[in-house]
Amino acid sequence: MRHPTILHALLFLNFGRLTETLIVMLSLRFALVGGLWLMWWLGFNMSVAVVVGFIALSGVAAETGVVMLMYLDQALNEIRRERVAAGRAFTRADLSEAIMLGAVERVRPKMMTVVAIMAGLVPILWSTGTGSEVMQRIAVPMIGGMVSSTLLTLIVIPAIYALVKGWRLPRIVAATSNSASAAEPGGLGVAAE
Repeated sequence: MRHPTILHALLFLNFGRLTETLIVMLSLRFALVGGLWLMWWLGFNMSVAVVVGFIALSGVAAETGVVMLMYLDQALNEIRRERVAAGRAFTRADLSEAIMLGAVERVRPKMMTVVAIMAGLVPILWSTGTGSEVMQRIAVPMIGGMVSSTLLTLIVIPAIYALVKGWRLPRIVAATSNSASAAEPGGLGVAAE
């Protein structure tokens, strides 16, 4: 089972922090739950075709989790820079504003991704031709996982991000106040980032 280890390493290299890597890996678990639930509901058994569907689902879920975290980080850094420029400390209200800004920016791209995938896969569920049984078993984990992944990406990831960043807030406030004092005339000139 080398795949999760390699994925963990790649995500860690991308983010440079273990917490963000674990948040993305959590999004994979939630996406898999949706796929398993729809498989159970339709009465499908585990097979090679189902595993192929779960592999495809894992890729999409990891991509959307990474993009959501990047949007959230970008919004957080933007709000932090605004507060430093205004000479204000970064507060929990600023953190909430940054998370709302980042999550709202991600709604349309996420919904476009889900609608495109569903438009391609839902007709496969009703197909009756040759090979349709195999294709249905590939499509079912993707469809169920996209539903749960959408809910996770738009609701749960921002909430977990808020918890993690809220726990780190004293360090963020210290970095912001040090940056503000470095920007003042006669400041130390070194920002703690």
